Amino acid sequence: MATMSKVADWIGVSAPLLDVEIKAVSNIEGASENSVVFAVEAAALDKALRSNAGVILANRKLESGELPLDPRVLWVSDARYAFAVVARKLKGEVLRAGVHASAIIGQGVTIGVGTRIGPGVVLEDGVVVGADCDVQARVTIYAGTVLGDRVVVQAGAVLGSTGFGYVRSEETGRYLIFPQQGRLVVEDDVEIGANTTIDRGALGETRIGRGTKIDNLVHIAHNCVIGKNVIIAAQTGISGSSVVEDGAILGGQVGIGEHATVGAGVILGGGAGVLSGKKMRGPGEVFWGRPARPLKEYLRDLARLKHR
Repeated sequence: MATMSKVADWIGVSAPLLDVEIKAVSNIEGASENSVVFAVEAAALDKALRSNAGVILANRKLESGELPLDPRVLWVSDARYAFAVVARKLKGEVLRAGVHASAIIGQGVTIGVGTRIGPGVVLEDGVVVGADCDVQARVTIYAGTVLGDRVVVQAGAVLGSTGFGYVRSEETGRYLIFPQQGRLVVEDDVEIGANTTIDRGALGETRIGRGTKIDNLVHIAHNCVIGKNVIIAAQTGISGSSVVEDGAILGGQVGIGEHATVGAGVILGGGAGVLSGKKMRGPGEVFWGRPARPLKEYLRDLARLKHR
């Protein structure tokens, strides 16, 4: 529970002198006098002003002299982000640190202060898990894996597994696995979704940059380098030795071939396919289709097909 002024402090704005107690965040339809709601569009703001909400977070661009004065409104640059900040603060610290009795912990494992290891988790020999991490049920972390601080790994994820790298004998046609003896480094504040798999490096390392968020059912192969604050949506697959630079966004079911590069700030739409060795560049540039190409070009190609 918090007061309206406390909510304002959390998001860095000033608040009117209202003695309003806030208990939870809410959608507009279900809001009570103890709820916080948000509005990023004019229609939503109008609806919020007519609701019972105790606090309304509204995008500053909506502020105008035509609106009725309402002391419940806190004007912010990004209401959606501010709403998330408030939600996190109201939720408080619910993580109960410790190692569940059913977890299997190998020799030489390091677990940081405040970290929770859930039921059925397997940490192989020498694994390092930083402080304030949340490793949830039935996660498997192989030897040679290092997790930074405040990392969240949801149920069923597998980290540091053997990469899919084979060499073929020209004489016999037989495949033999190439050495997969590198490591996996996951930096601070990364979140990894349920049943996601990330392979260790072959001879070097696979690295996931600070603040990156990875959805469920994603696969990242050996020797990939994922930058900072990258978003990767569900069912995306990234082949070996590919690079995704800082701030890129990958939609659902994106497929990336080996040794490809997705540049900083690039956006790949859902289902986009990046060919092996291809370099996609341009902060804020949207690419779509298979093979992925700039959105305008992709839409032109669709229009041509429609009129054939």
